[in-house]
Amino acid sequence: MLIDPTGREFSYLRLSITDVCNFKCVYCLPDGYQGGPDRGFLTIDEISNTLKAFAHHGIEKVRITGGEPTLRKDFIDVVRAAKDVAGIKKIAMTTNGFSLHKNIHDWVDAGLNAINVSIDSLDPRMFNTITGHDKFTSVMKGIDTALETGIDSVKINSVLMKQYNAKEFDTFLNWVKHRPVTIRFIELMQTNDNKAFFDANHVSGQVLKTQLLQTGWQQVARSASAGPAQEFAHHDYQGRIGLIMPYSNDFCSTCNRLRVTAKGNLHLCLFSEEGISLREYMNDSSNSKLMALLSRYIKTKKPTHLLHQGNTGITTNLSMLGG
Repeated sequence: MLIDPTGREFSYLRLSITDVCNFKCVYCLPDGYQGGPDRGFLTIDEISNTLKAFAHHGIEKVRITGGEPTLRKDFIDVVRAAKDVAGIKKIAMTTNGFSLHKNIHDWVDAGLNAINVSIDSLDPRMFNTITGHDKFTSVMKGIDTALETGIDSVKINSVLMKQYNAKEFDTFLNWVKHRPVTIRFIELMQTNDNKAFFDANHVSGQVLKTQLLQTGWQQVARSASAGPAQEFAHHDYQGRIGLIMPYSNDFCSTCNRLRVTAKGNLHLCLFSEEGISLREYMNDSSNSKLMALLSRYIKTKKPTHLLHQGNTGITTNLSMLGG
């Protein structure tokens, strides 16, 4: 396996396949996608070889991200490529859900078995304010359709923002009472271009954790390939609540995730180093050089990010690295 100097083992790869997004979320791309026409994103062959190299090193879970990954016309081929890699046990995706109700059956048939949908508000008007699009009804229909497929996991991602959705916590709790979904509340993170927005809107997830524990929710043990969320369950609720708190003191101690961008750069952390390009090695069918590079580079991973000091690394917005 890939093991860093602190002894952390890595079984989870977040693979971005595009940095293009069609939403204009206030915390990520408030002015919309600004990229040019020469996008040069990874090809299916490059993706397949890369996944094989990571699987050789014990990666069992792949999350396909963006931008909005389903904007790629060959998105289903990416899912199939991941499905064909020996050792990959879980294929997940993160999406804004704009086309979910139309395509989820085909994606599941291709091999997708987990999905996270970004829904930052259950109020249609606030949803429109946050995303810049009147797509709430369509996205919610997609959630219902996903549940109908019997997919292994349906989760909702909601970024906590003081001026937008901080008062909706009880509404979200009521929503999961009779739905077998997990809602993960994510602390707003500072990036290079959002300091004023961050200062005005950051909410600590610890406040929500205290409320959950005081009202009968119990923390659930994390699986080896789980993401960074602390997850909570309640015997009166079908659904669960997750909290992703990157500003908590021990957040980085359980890190098991690596990131590859849509243009083939490997990043060991969302908020630290410059990353290195893997692309020149992605078309070698033997994958020997790529596998050797992964073994070497993991030894440079730092013990923690520096978000507490306001150091956001190279991250200008979350779509550039796949979140």
